[in-house]
Amino acid sequence: MCGICGILDFNKSGSVEPSSIKRMCDELKHRGPDDEGIYSNGRIGLGVRRLSIIDLVTGHQPVHNEDKKIWVVMNGEIYNFRDLRDGLEGKGHKFYTKSDTEVLVHLYEEYAENCVQHLRGMYAFAIWDERRDKLILARDRVGKKPLCYRLENGRLVFGSEIKSILAVSETSPRMDLEALDLYLTYKYIPAPRTIFQGVRKLPPASILVWEDGKMTVNEYWDLKFTPKGDFTEAEWKEQIMDRLREAVKIRLVSDVPLGVLLSGGIDSSAVTALASQFSGGPVKTFSVGFEETDFSELEYARLIAKRFNTEHREFIVKPEAVKILPELISHYGEPFADASCIPTFYLSKLSREFVTVALSGDGGDENFAGYGWYNIHSYFAPFKVFPRPLFALNESLFKAMGFARSRSVLLRRLQKAMKYGRLGPIQRYGEWVSYFNEELKSQLYNEKLKKGSRKEREYGLLLECLKGAGDLGILDKHLYVDIKNYLPGDLLVKMDIASMANSLEVRSPFLDHKFLEFTATIPAGLKLKQGEGKYIFKKAMEGLLPEEVLNRKKQGFSVPLKKWISKDLSGFIERTLLSKESAAGEYFNTDFIKRMLTDHRNGRVNYAGHLWALANFEIWHKIFIEKKDHAG
Repeated sequence: MCGICGILDFNKSGSVEPSSIKRMCDELKHRGPDDEGIYSNGRIGLGVRRLSIIDLVTGHQPVHNEDKKIWVVMNGEIYNFRDLRDGLEGKGHKFYTKSDTEVLVHLYEEYAENCVQHLRGMYAFAIWDERRDKLILARDRVGKKPLCYRLENGRLVFGSEIKSILAVSETSPRMDLEALDLYLTYKYIPAPRTIFQGVRKLPPASILVWEDGKMTVNEYWDLKFTPKGDFTEAEWKEQIMDRLREAVKIRLVSDVPLGVLLSGGIDSSAVTALASQFSGGPVKTFSVGFEETDFSELEYARLIAKRFNTEHREFIVKPEAVKILPELISHYGEPFADASCIPTFYLSKLSREFVTVALSGDGGDENFAGYGWYNIHSYFAPFKVFPRPLFALNESLFKAMGFARSRSVLLRRLQKAMKYGRLGPIQRYGEWVSYFNEELKSQLYNEKLKKGSRKEREYGLLLECLKGAGDLGILDKHLYVDIKNYLPGDLLVKMDIASMANSLEVRSPFLDHKFLEFTATIPAGLKLKQGEGKYIFKKAMEGLLPEEVLNRKKQGFSVPLKKWISKDLSGFIERTLLSKESAAGEYFNTDFIKRMLTDHRNGRVNYAGHLWALANFEIWHKIFIEKKDHAG
């Protein structure tokens, strides 16, 4: 695992100073504390900070081919590199390291940019082909490893994190107001945008090629949900177990200590169980929890740890843990409002004291329809039969009678039913997963932001994504959208940054692309059956996992944010958003923010996520735009 960076000067007589690559590498040191490598030759410069996992002795990067005309830097792991190496050596290629990175050099010699089709792993890499004057950037199929780039003043600058690009930028960073609007909708900024004008994320499963003065970006893989497999339920269970076992096994290859991030949920418990089958001794497991028992899964993690005799360690996250928020936001490089990044950071910090690599259960919900929102259509679709004028009348009545801010759970559920019932499936889904919808934005945005952003109306991002889904049923469409957007935009970003900030590599068996391709062929009715998510996966895990874990209600890796912001963090949020030094007034209606905070404190409306998103933006603005420290 590493951090990579580089600069290509489009002018053939241009030059890239090694000192520039060094500055970029310095911003990535946490991603690779073990080694640094720089290649600079005329108008190309490549850099890497390395976290040594495979081939600790000879695995130094950048890596080159036999005549040193092709150079590679890579962040990630290629799990099938040994099989690929055997095949390449059979074709006459000569290797000088034992690393997985060197496989890329010779694969490229054989297959050019189609080399990505042979890879099984998580990766972001850059290949410089001196003979063809050609640069290639690529990301893995699901987007586990990040890569950003910027075109500026006749140069292409790229890096694993935004900060490395800003380190050599010739102009002050400027905020993209349309990206801010996307952030407030989804709590993250989807690829290819970033919060900075001109800086782009290379989307997952994409390859960027610069050749002959032209740059192209193309997708090289997409997940297909058809045709469906024709197996009995018993056969599906067997297939799931066999394929997941294999995905876990290949991720246990490591020359350094390895463990499992154990939440206590079904997915990480399954990974722990299967890893224990291949381990020569007790598996090391790590968990975090909260003092608020409704949010803590520690009792289930302990149950799994005891059942599989793991070396188990725990950490309790308390409200004061937000003191690391400025540090985290600095690592993310842009506003990021998934509050579970805080326990993820502490979990990674705890784990790194004992291991360098950890497996996780990320991706299980996207494979098997584990989220509660996959049920929203069965809940709310029946309300669609009500005449539209009745919806409008009820909405007016709710507002007139103050029910929109009522404490009554029943009234708020009725209001939600009337609201969601009249929407189409994608709009309904968009409303459910969004933070600030159009109604809230109209009250939050000041005139400057209203003019500067083209609001994410009717969830155009989701609709655009669905064009690649084809003629699928509603559940498969939602799984497709989540795998293309929510997974790489939120969950994988959260894990990558929080873990790499602590120099920890995290591997996800559920996100093996072959496993994803297999689960996509499972009929939707076996994933979500009579309102029960993960139906067939739970059946497959029977006998392996205890019933207490299999049959309990899904909890999710969430933070007691509502309570924290009402009490412990109330002053922190108010100081951050409403002090004289706050930038909120430059973009937002601060009177509305005051009302949100008051309503949340009084228990009228749960605005925890909204206030958290705004506070994250404020801290980011202080660090990256105003160039100030945030005292908190």
